[in-house]
Amino acid sequence: MSRFLPLIAFAALVALFGFGIWWNTGHDQHEIVSPLINQPAPAFALPVLGDETRKVDKQSLLGKPYILNVFGSWCIECVHEHPTLSGEVKQLGLPLVGFNYKDDPADAAAWLSDHGNPFDVVIADRDGRAGIDFGVYGAPETFLIDGKGVIRYKHVGPITPEVVAKEIRPALAALAKEGG
Repeated sequence: MSRFLPLIAFAALVALFGFGIWWNTGHDQHEIVSPLINQPAPAFALPVLGDETRKVDKQSLLGKPYILNVFGSWCIECVHEHPTLSGEVKQLGLPLVGFNYKDDPADAAAWLSDHGNPFDVVIADRDGRAGIDFGVYGAPETFLIDGKGVIRYKHVGPITPEVVAKEIRPALAALAKEGG
């Protein structure tokens, strides 16, 4: 029997490897399901970029759905999504909140000056603690938060016109049906 242990172990590894391949072929590898979907957004109170004396908190954003976009001046993909934020996302008519993540305020301000500022307000999470509460992996990430402060949608990666058309608009339509 001991002669067959290596063969049994090898067969078990092959089975696990095969299961992993089977599992991954049926799932989008870029889709990261957030446990926060349909849960209240975390509480936060963050300074406005460029004005440390002014704070924006969760309560001040209640009442109307909004889009929260996590970005950083250090984020290469943020440059690629920026035209979509300035165009298709702004055309949705929702407040667009910039969530500057783990960034130097001067670098963020310069980046917005260079690329344009599509945001209605930009809040700064310099140490990344609020980002952890939101389950942020990096930048860019985008959230749709309803008027009651509940996260309804999350997208990891750059927002493209296709993402707006195929994911964000349907999420907004579902939200409108619910009365949120």
